[in-house]
Amino acid sequence: MQVKNINLPITVTGRHVSVTEPMREYAEKKVAGLHLDYPKIIEAKVLLNVEQERHIAEIILFCANHIVIEAHSTTPDMYASIDETISKIARRMRKHKTRMLKSHRPRKRTKEIRQIPEAIFPPEIPEEPEEEHEPVIVHKENYKIKHLFSDEAIMDMEMNEKPFILFHDAKTDKLSIIYRREDGDYGMVAPVEE
Repeated sequence: MQVKNINLPITVTGRHVSVTEPMREYAEKKVAGLHLDYPKIIEAKVLLNVEQERHIAEIILFCANHIVIEAHSTTPDMYASIDETISKIARRMRKHKTRMLKSHRPRKRTKEIRQIPEAIFPPEIPEEPEEEHEPVIVHKENYKIKHLFSDEAIMDMEMNEKPFILFHDAKTDKLSIIYRREDGDYGMVAPVEE
């Protein structure tokens, strides 16, 4: 983790005030000492202004990913204005970093506990004759058949997390099925002409 800016271009400009060398060094030292975890600062501008006994310090940070962070403060002393502005900038940088971390954090899934009602059955359950259940189609799905080689079919099956894939084998020019076996390997069903 980088904790100090190295060779950061800092521009200190004065409006209605001549910027003295100690004032310039103080502002540069404060900006260069900003904690640099995120976002990475590319360039910094410090604007110092005096209006009717009010000392205004404004800092604009140009950061990576087109992020611009700016803050300003007004106090009776220029050094106090710089300090207050630096603390505001640091807060905004932390806030921005926290927002970024929250947006990229996977959301926690709340698992519900299902209650199953308790039932006690008598030791002797009378046997009822089982009804004949005739299987019916409960799900119908349209399936697009692609022209693939077997290794492409495996890759497609892995990407889509399917248990099998029906494809038109580009090598044999016939319909084939590749499926995932219980041991983790793959099986292939290919038609044979008699």
